[in-house]
Amino acid sequence: MNSLVKTFAAAALIAVSTFAMAAEGPGAKATKNVNLSTADFALEHYVAVTTEGESAGVEQLFATDFNQKIQATNAQTHGREGIVKLLKKQKGEKLNCTVSTDIIEESADYMVAKVTLKFENFTKTDLVTLERVGNDWKVSKSINSYK
Repeated sequence: MNSLVKTFAAAALIAVSTFAMAAEGPGAKATKNVNLSTADFALEHYVAVTTEGESAGVEQLFATDFNQKIQATNAQTHGREGIVKLLKKQKGEKLNCTVSTDIIEESADYMVAKVTLKFENFTKTDLVTLERVGNDWKVSKSINSYK
């Protein structure tokens, strides 16, 4: 267990350092609108934003009441503003992992999906809730755990 915590802490430090070095310059904005007309498109874009450094449509992707919970030794909760800012900073940064997605539940107005990121030394599982907001789909919740 102690080894897992050290591995997670090291990965987090590397990610934060990488994001800080890759921060956008002042005035740089991604104004491209992204097609979020279906839950599948929104989920695909969420994966691209979180794993491939896609920065277009980041603000459009998350619901105004979005929150993220990280289940670890030190449980953390993050709101929309902090996550959007972090994801914009990782523009162009691709994670070295294998990604798989599984739809757990789906209806006309919401979807719950499991996104699994397999890294060399650990696995991140992200349970993502998407909801229809008007004509678009938005990510409203994300719960992360690490193994």
